[in-house]
Amino acid sequence: MADNENSSRGSDREYGEGPSRRKVLGRGALSLGGAALAVGLGAGVAGATGGRPAKGQRTYVLVHGTHSAGMFWTAIGRELALRGHRVVAVDQPLHGTEKFIPEAYQAQDLRALAVEASPVAALTVEDFERRVLGVVRRAARLGGPVILVGHSMGGLSLSRVGDAVPGLLSHLCYMAAMCPSRSMPSLNDCAGSPEGQRSVTPWDQMIGDPEKLGVLRLNWRSGDRRDLAVFKEMICAEYTDAAFLRVIEGMQTDESMAAYGGRAVGSAGRWGRIPRTYLRFGKDRTVSPELQDRMIAEADDLTPDNRFTVHDFPGSGHCGPADPTRVTDLLHNLPV
Repeated sequence: MADNENSSRGSDREYGEGPSRRKVLGRGALSLGGAALAVGLGAGVAGATGGRPAKGQRTYVLVHGTHSAGMFWTAIGRELALRGHRVVAVDQPLHGTEKFIPEAYQAQDLRALAVEASPVAALTVEDFERRVLGVVRRAARLGGPVILVGHSMGGLSLSRVGDAVPGLLSHLCYMAAMCPSRSMPSLNDCAGSPEGQRSVTPWDQMIGDPEKLGVLRLNWRSGDRRDLAVFKEMICAEYTDAAFLRVIEGMQTDESMAAYGGRAVGSAGRWGRIPRTYLRFGKDRTVSPELQDRMIAEADDLTPDNRFTVHDFPGSGHCGPADPTRVTDLLHNLPV
């Protein structure tokens, strides 16, 4: 697929013995959010100034995916800030600077890790929406365009926040991100579709019973070569081994099963009126290219007069290109 250059009001919206590992993941539990492309950017505002924004200044709100954190966006966020923009890399609740680390994970006691309780289990997609919505509202008060960007599971927040406050957003950018539709209303539904089933799923790498724990738990510190090979294929098969190890160093063990099942469908009249872009990763083994294509097509069917602009990265896996220059250039030049 070549690059396709085609192309209020703001109020909070209220929404209102376990199965085997294979059965749970067969319902589409996993869509990894990756880890840091570089190290360092937290959840604060980069390049923020008081008063009116400088000419051409935008605010980019960057949303990470599952098992990840705001530091995923370090390299891209740093470059956008150096180009004169405000940048906020969001840490979702109990992620990043406030992440939960199981005691048994630190000790590498796998038997205890299989049963240790996790507060992450209580998180819902509404919690993720509220965190991002709060940042978007603050960013909008600073003035200038606000662009919301999400990777992987971060797409759920884009769809829900876009539907809640379309008037506060100038552009939505999904980067190999989940974009649920009426036929696939949750992350589980997307990943459990025929297209989603073409992804790599870590059947044997799961720790404990996800339905009992309420989280999908992975041991990124595993020394098992088979585990590491699966993880690398899932998220960045094209990276060097050294770069892959830097990636998984930034991953966290737990992600909420409840959030995977939460509805995140944008409506035509609200979410569907915001200009949107999709960065398609052609070698993604977590959000398969086939699933990306189906999500793009179903969104375009919903709003045929406001279609995704699609940019294809045919050689990139789930974490995106090791050199993020092209991604940064695209974000910098998004129309607002």
